[in-house]
Amino acid sequence: MEKINKISGRIAPLAINDIDTDQIIPARFLKTTNKQGLGQQCFFDWRYEADGSDKADFILNKPEYQDASVLIAGNNFGCGSSREHAPWALMGMGWQAVVSTEFADIFRSNSLKNGLLPIIVDEETHRQLMSLAEEDPTTEVSINLEDQHLILPDGRKVEFPIDGFSKYCLLNGVDQLGYLLGLEDEVASYEASHDKRVETTA
Repeated sequence: MEKINKISGRIAPLAINDIDTDQIIPARFLKTTNKQGLGQQCFFDWRYEADGSDKADFILNKPEYQDASVLIAGNNFGCGSSREHAPWALMGMGWQAVVSTEFADIFRSNSLKNGLLPIIVDEETHRQLMSLAEEDPTTEVSINLEDQHLILPDGRKVEFPIDGFSKYCLLNGVDQLGYLLGLEDEVASYEASHDKRVETTA
């Protein structure tokens, strides 16, 4: 997993509430354990016609949003069934962060474990970002994970929540296993300083 500290990029609006994981990555694409190609399948049923061509009316297909890396999504993003494929697909499509007023807990946890930053903001900030994205597709925001701030185009800083362990892992580019492996010396030292248990039978 790559280290995350600061993210800067253009924003794109997806003003739909209750987007579930089956819309993010339909169940028929979950047979793979490989992340390769999942970006093409992200929002598949919304992005493509039956013949495989792009749907012109889907906002994320519009040319002006093709280089965006921060998705401004509706409330309760990522609800539905648990699947790590959802953050994999979003990252494969080019998203580095998703901003919403609320995320489904399991989706948020999966995202943090896989390097996608879910940012929760208040409703006023969310409305402002959604309006900016719709009115001016060149709008950019900055994210400072160390300070836990989303920085708007006017310079206003909005603090966002993240638990300490997830923040540490993202800043250092390690997942849960990588974190435990990093403690190998401490574990060995602890084991060496304690007597081994001797099992007895009654």
